[in-house]
Amino acid sequence: MLRGFVSALFALSLGVAASGAAQARCENVAPQPKPQNASRDIVGQDLDQIVERGFIEFAVYEDFPPYSWEEGGKPRGVDIELGRLIAEDLGVEPRFNFVTAAETVDGDLRNYVWKGPIVGGRVSNVMLHVPYNSDLACRIEQVVLTGQYFNEKTLIAYRRDAYPDAAPVPAYFRYDLVGVENDSIADFYLSSFAGGQVLPNMRRYPTPEAAMAALAAGEVMAVMGARAQLEHGLTPELALHEPPLPGFAVGEWTLGVAVRHTYRPLAYAVDDAIRAAVEDGRLRQIFADYGLSYAPAAW
Repeated sequence: MLRGFVSALFALSLGVAASGAAQARCENVAPQPKPQNASRDIVGQDLDQIVERGFIEFAVYEDFPPYSWEEGGKPRGVDIELGRLIAEDLGVEPRFNFVTAAETVDGDLRNYVWKGPIVGGRVSNVMLHVPYNSDLACRIEQVVLTGQYFNEKTLIAYRRDAYPDAAPVPAYFRYDLVGVENDSIADFYLSSFAGGQVLPNMRRYPTPEAAMAALAAGEVMAVMGARAQLEHGLTPELALHEPPLPGFAVGEWTLGVAVRHTYRPLAYAVDDAIRAAVEDGRLRQIFADYGLSYAPAAW
């Protein structure tokens, strides 16, 4: 799935977020070309215009449970509830644009935040579920990456009856069947693990939901993937495990939001809304309502 491919490329190519002053962290990062005045779209609205018109538009990934999907024609998911929370804080109505992932995070930000796609679609005021990385923030100056709200992590889901004594680690998959989302971080990692010894026992699925369904049906003994997506598919017969991941450069990453660079007051307002929801427990409750663990991002 392209969204998994985006995540894998992001994690493998950019690494962990750096720390330090803005100048220090950006001085060795070459920004991309900046065609900031070449726009195919009417890009965003400033905060005053959003409040005056009475609604805010969020870009969210389509068919992406437990974060964002449509059920019976109604938006559902953690990111949907987060958008509603932000809109309530601003005193406006939330509207959601379901979008398809491009081949890179850069493409998503270009298409849905600061410029607009070549054909169809449009930019939104805020894009949710953007992986935060210091190098990415330095390289793409057309957007502001802010509002970090969740720390995602790679885990292993497994069948309790298959591993009654000890939860599995990647080395087990040299002999045991393991499922992954196609072109995901887990796929990239296990494909290269132990010189490719796991490859014969890997089963690739189009989505994490399909992989977890295969696990529940006993077609594989374990599934490796992002914690929230694995938790969403858990049944009483299944369990989660956080194993050591030797050679894995990035086993966890931070999620935040993106706003076009020309609308910084909007970015500040969104960040304030998210921070307040983290501090007063509303965001944790959103995750709990979907049966998910919550790990706050470290600002």
